[in-house]
Amino acid sequence: MARSARSMAFFVLVAVAVRAISAVTDGKKNSETSSHEFQFLTILSRAGLLPNGDFAQGPDRSEMNGTVVTARHAIPRWEISGFVEYIAPGHREEDMILPLPPGASAVRLGNDATIRQQLNVSRHMFYSVSFMAARSCAQAEKLNVSVDPEFGLLPIQTVYTSTGWDTYSWAFKARHGTGWLTIHNTGVEEDPACGPLLIAVAIKTLYAPHHTKGNMLRNGDFEQGPYIFPGTRWGVLVPPITEDVHSPLSGWTVMSDTKVVKYVDAPHHAVPRGARAVELVAGRESALVQEVRTVPGRTYRLSFAVGDAANGCSGSLVVEAYAGRGTLRVPYESLGTGGSTPAALEFTAVANETRVVFQSSSHLMKSDATLCGPVVDDVSLVPVRVHAARRLRL
Repeated sequence: MARSARSMAFFVLVAVAVRAISAVTDGKKNSETSSHEFQFLTILSRAGLLPNGDFAQGPDRSEMNGTVVTARHAIPRWEISGFVEYIAPGHREEDMILPLPPGASAVRLGNDATIRQQLNVSRHMFYSVSFMAARSCAQAEKLNVSVDPEFGLLPIQTVYTSTGWDTYSWAFKARHGTGWLTIHNTGVEEDPACGPLLIAVAIKTLYAPHHTKGNMLRNGDFEQGPYIFPGTRWGVLVPPITEDVHSPLSGWTVMSDTKVVKYVDAPHHAVPRGARAVELVAGRESALVQEVRTVPGRTYRLSFAVGDAANGCSGSLVVEAYAGRGTLRVPYESLGTGGSTPAALEFTAVANETRVVFQSSSHLMKSDATLCGPVVDDVSLVPVRVHAARRLRL
C-alpha cells in the first residue's frame, strides 16, 4: 500500500513537471500557466537551466526597438529593467560578430540594467548559480549577482578562454522559500549599450560536504561543485571568497582580490581521480583554501595529486602546498596531454585549526594566449601515528 502511494506521488510530480516543461518550451508566453509550476520546475530539476535560462525564447518584435527590449516582461520567464538588449543568433554589430556560442541567444545588460527571475527554493539549503557571460566592450565589466540578502560582485574583465565567453559561479544560502535571482550590471559607461553579454543561467543544489572515512578534509575529491553546462570545454570559474560568502566549491574557498580557480570535469579534461578537479589558473594571485580542526603538537599527512588537464597547458608546472608551518613544492613537467603525480606533506599542527593552502607558483599560458595552470585533485588529510620508539626519543 505504501509503495503504491509513493508510486502515485511520483506520478503526480512527473505530471506537474511535464506540464511546466511544455509551458517553458512552447515558444510562446502562456498566461494560463501558473507561476508556481515554473518555480516547482526550478527546484525539481535540482541541477540545470532555469526556465528559459538560455534565452532561446525571445521578445515579440512589438516589444523591441531594434535590439533594445522595451517591455518589462518581454523576455519569457524573466523580468528586466534598464537598458537591456536581446541578441539573436548570428547578430552582427558594425561588421563585428559578438562573442557568442554558435546558435546561441543572449541578453546584453547596458548601463545599470537588471534581469531577474523568481526561484522556488528550500529554506536553509545551499545553491550554486552558474552563468555563461562575455565582455562586449573594453571596459572593466562587473556583474552583481544576488538572492536577497546575499550578493557577489563578480569581475568578468579577465578572459580565461579563447572563445571570449566564460562560465562563472556564485553560491547562496536560501533564507526563504522563494527569492529573486537578480543579475545587475553596475557599470555606467559613455555608451549606454556597453555591457556584458549573458548567455545562459543554471542552478544546482549544493549539499553540505561531510568528512569521509580516512579524510579530515571535506570534499577533498572536488566532486561537489558548481553546475557545468553540458558540452562546454572550458570548465567553471570559482570566484574569490571576498566576492562569495558561500563557496560554489563545497568545503573550499578561493583567496584572492579578483582572480579565480577553474573547476574542470572529466568529460573534457584529464582528471587524476573521479569526475572533477581544480585547475589553478591565476598563479600566485589566487589560492585554494580549507581550514580544518587539528590538535596542536600532533603530526598529520596531507596527500594530493598534481597534474595537467590535457588542455594544452605545457611546460614546468609547480604546485605549492602549505599546512601549519609545513611547505612543499611539487614540480610537474607537462606536455599538455594529461597525467598526474602523487605528493605528500607531513607537518605538525601548531593550532586548533590548520589552514590547508594550494597555489600555482607562476602564471602560464597556452598557445592561444589563455591562462592555464596545474590541476589539483584527490586531496586528503590524516593524522600520523607516532611509533613508540619515536615517542621515547621525543
